Amino acid sequence: MRKIFAALACAALLAGTSTAADAQGAWPNKAIHLNVAFAPGGPVDIIARIIGPKLTEILGQPMVIENRPGAGGNVGTVYVAKSAPDGYNVLMTSSAYAVNVSLFANPGYDPDRDLIPVAVVASQPNMLVVNSSLPVKNLTELVAYAKGKNLAFATPGSGTTPHLTGENMYNMQLKLGMTAIHYKGAGPAAAAVVGNEPGFGCMALAAPLPFVKSGRLRALGVSSAKRLSFLPDVPTLAEQGYPALQDYTWVGVFVPTGTPVAIVQKLNEAINKAIQAADVKEHLAIQAFEPEGGTPQKFAEYVKTEVVKWGKVVKETGAKPD
Repeated sequence: MRKIFAALACAALLAGTSTAADAQGAWPNKAIHLNVAFAPGGPVDIIARIIGPKLTEILGQPMVIENRPGAGGNVGTVYVAKSAPDGYNVLMTSSAYAVNVSLFANPGYDPDRDLIPVAVVASQPNMLVVNSSLPVKNLTELVAYAKGKNLAFATPGSGTTPHLTGENMYNMQLKLGMTAIHYKGAGPAAAAVVGNEPGFGCMALAAPLPFVKSGRLRALGVSSAKRLSFLPDVPTLAEQGYPALQDYTWVGVFVPTGTPVAIVQKLNEAINKAIQAADVKEHLAIQAFEPEGGTPQKFAEYVKTEVVKWGKVVKETGAKPD
């Protein structure tokens, strides 16, 4: 009798192993939930809706977009971190992922332990802008103009990478003592600078770009490694003597730790294929985002450097969450 039970137990174990392997090998065989860590209408949500249909096409299963905003991206991040590691709950978030571990006393997740980086989808630099009515055309003129004045600059939110780029440039590097005024997103922040209340700002590229092109805002510099092809007259911050300020707002995909390597790799390959599709590249360009891609290993290394970099900036600037 013992031999019969042992044989049955062994058969059950093998069957379970086979079923798990088959399920993994068949991934995906049902809808995938793409959990966006920010509210609808923001850059992360926009990119999710650009790439989602293409991933559906490539993977052969619906990509269901679910917005889980809150705590600067932490709510959605924690939700996915605690989800089953089976490839059916995927996180899309921004560079806030690397900032928040220093910005918040307890963000609710450990970037080294709780999630696996899959791929960077896209990125864009941050931009220093000024209302075009002000007599400031570059950083040198900004320093002269700021003397004896209590100036302020608009940001899309406390602790965002544009806020930290602005703090670093305006206050740590130029010593202007500007006060940061935080808005609920880049759109309202850009609109505030257009209204000259306040007259300065720092945002990721997409929001202020239309106003720069129309002449209502003037760009003082971009935080990219090289000049942008569609703004050839706008110098980088590096060109103006600040090579360390190469900052980007990026959007990336993560899955819970424990997700099988085969699933991570298949999702990574799908993302890389999707962002190279002509229609996806066109829509990303409209939003002033550059497609990125690369391997999970490359993204993991980048995230580690970003955590260290932004941790230092948070400490030096004394930034606090909203």
